[in-house]
Amino acid sequence: MPASRAQPEGEPDGHWAATKVDEQIARARSTGILAGLFGNDISGSRSPFLHQREADAQGLRLVYRLYDFAALGLGPADLGPMLRSAADMGFAGLNITYPFKQSVVALLDELTDNAARVGAVNTVIFAGGRMIGENTDSLGFAESLGRGLPGVTLSRVVQIGAGGAGAATADALLAAGTQELVLVEVDPERARALADNLRLSYPGRAIRIGEDAAFEIGLADGLVNATPIGMEGHPGAPVPAEAIHAGLWVADIVYFPLATALLRTARAIGCRTLDGSGMVVFQAAAAFDAFTGCEADRDRMLRSFAEFG
Repeated sequence: MPASRAQPEGEPDGHWAATKVDEQIARARSTGILAGLFGNDISGSRSPFLHQREADAQGLRLVYRLYDFAALGLGPADLGPMLRSAADMGFAGLNITYPFKQSVVALLDELTDNAARVGAVNTVIFAGGRMIGENTDSLGFAESLGRGLPGVTLSRVVQIGAGGAGAATADALLAAGTQELVLVEVDPERARALADNLRLSYPGRAIRIGEDAAFEIGLADGLVNATPIGMEGHPGAPVPAEAIHAGLWVADIVYFPLATALLRTARAIGCRTLDGSGMVVFQAAAAFDAFTGCEADRDRMLRSFAEFG
């Protein structure tokens, strides 16, 4: 598994030997907790800060490292070997992000009931020689929704996006009581696959694919953006501004920036809104619980997120 430093000149391409891990990780392996994040283009992730800040507050020694597959020249075929390397090196667990949340499932020994229901994994726990998949995104969004939009009507919700994050938010919405969930997705096959999977766990609910987002939103109680549209590097809004109406609540999973174009439009006409900070913090807190065996202080982690800037 490559360490998060520049590859020394003359070393071969591909995976670096586990013996190349830097001294910080080597010390943590014997005296503390190792965790990390696998994904593409993750150099700006706040996960190391959130996890290590909470560990410091609890008097724990935890090292959390980023492994950016794109920057390291690694691809989907490297995911399995990298997971096995992490297990061999004594990692307590890993977070998994784009584009591996769904492809990682087939590489694991087992899934929690929650992850199996969602059909995607964003957290891998190494325990008893096994790799166990969990989905703390769904847990994080559910907690954020309950805290940030208490009392909103959940009967009919339109969700934009049906990828790994969308699978988690959709499951959380249905678990919270949504009776009709409309999925709007640029990839029809992906939307159908998610809808079919959700129907297995929620057979009494109306889960369908919507083609006209503006029409569907006009009839909805709530709207969730589960796409990257609105984040830095992906400007704009996932739906036309004129589709937003005052009777709607609007949630966005994007957290950089917090005030996305979608949320700014919704707030301007008086909608109740939910930004992406709660989901990212509460999913991290649930992963921290799993990695360390200690319960994260959610309010303290929210403050840490705010202090990050």
